[in-house]
Amino acid sequence: MRISFIVAKAENNVIGINNTLPWHLKDDLQNFKKITMGHHILMGRKTFESIGKPLPGRMSLVISNTPQANLSNVFWFNSIFRAIKQAERSGETELFIIGGEKIFKYALSLVDRIYLTEVKGEIKGDVYFPPLSLKNWKKVSEQEFSKNADNDHDFTFKILDRK
Repeated sequence: MRISFIVAKAENNVIGINNTLPWHLKDDLQNFKKITMGHHILMGRKTFESIGKPLPGRMSLVISNTPQANLSNVFWFNSIFRAIKQAERSGETELFIIGGEKIFKYALSLVDRIYLTEVKGEIKGDVYFPPLSLKNWKKVSEQEFSKNADNDHDFTFKILDRK
């Protein structure tokens, strides 16, 4: 099973502010949906709460020190490794880790691929993606998007595989 990050970050590594995204990028949200549909997505409790509901067509694995009752498409774990094992047992081919900051820091050594949206500019925030040494990663693809009515920033979408 491949373990992947899917993340949007600003040039200063900001990924969020006040438990929300600090930008609106419709093209990136559509890309997120297309890539993760039908797969397991792993996240921390705050990320789950920021989304506000289970995402349709995906199995949510939520990491928290105070797990809650499992729902039909939401399973709670007190360990990333237990969540990963659950995805493996379910026959998952690619598990997507979607945040937040603590989960990204903890799981960085576990991932094989990063679906990375780089938002142009230094953006104010209070949640950060860990520093990423690109010497450990090979760029598979890259696509540029321009600011428009649906995207309030220029951004680049890259796929990186671990060397």
